[in-house]
Amino acid sequence: MHIGLIGLGKMGGNMRTRLRNNGIEVTGYARSKDVSDVESIEALVAALPSPKVVWIMVPHGQPTDDVINELEKYLGEGDLIIEGGNSRFSDDIRHAEQLAPKGIGYLDCGVSGGVWGLQNGYGLMVGGDSALVEKAMPIFDALRPEGERSEGFVHVGDVGAGHYAKMVHNGIEYAMMQAFAEGYELLEKKEIIKDVHGTFAAWQRGTVVRSWLLDLLVRALEEDPNLSKIKGYVEDSGEGRWTVEEGIANAVPMPAITASLFARFASRQDDSPAMKAVAALRNQFGGHAVKKAE
Repeated sequence: MHIGLIGLGKMGGNMRTRLRNNGIEVTGYARSKDVSDVESIEALVAALPSPKVVWIMVPHGQPTDDVINELEKYLGEGDLIIEGGNSRFSDDIRHAEQLAPKGIGYLDCGVSGGVWGLQNGYGLMVGGDSALVEKAMPIFDALRPEGERSEGFVHVGDVGAGHYAKMVHNGIEYAMMQAFAEGYELLEKKEIIKDVHGTFAAWQRGTVVRSWLLDLLVRALEEDPNLSKIKGYVEDSGEGRWTVEEGIANAVPMPAITASLFARFASRQDDSPAMKAVAALRNQFGGHAVKKAE
């Protein structure tokens, strides 16, 4: 099987390598000539046999829109686009409707695995028509972890369902990371605790909190025992916000995921305007002391 892959960054580049290692011929395109196999998207499409399959792995939003608009010029009846970035599910529905009049198929695929996916395989969550999923199955089998397909791949449902599942996955990931982080800070704070790294390491086997995220935290503490090389500033890439928005839209309470998202917002403040207001109010109504700004 021969496919095109657009976007050869940290994820896309490793995915190209894993696909090739597992017998899929890949022609890749990126704006960087150092990693690209062809000079343009048009050249990529021309290099593919028909029916053509192109996997997109670029940032969500306008970059994905731009790539799909470009591909629409060169693809036709029976060709297939697989959007593997972290697009919002509603964008997938729009993209599928845009491509349908030309007979271009569309699948959305949530991909989890990060920089470790090349070695371990990627967890895949796919949305779209069953016939198109079956057509692309050799690609999914090449990317997913070895072993039972159901443990690393799922056809979640209609167009948009794959990225919706990935959105929820990332929301859960936010909350899990925040829980480990809060536990870390409390252990660091308590004087009677003498081995924080060892405590986390001892949780890796036999405990109910063992997980890959725990393994990664242990690894991070091995490299930087007090995390002194890292500033406590955390970005969010969008999926956590979308998860909370969907919780509101569907009246699903999500206190843990919401709190983890808000904790990231707080991490970006050197001084909190909200807490200044609280301090001022306490001073006003109760005469409580305030700490003067320097």
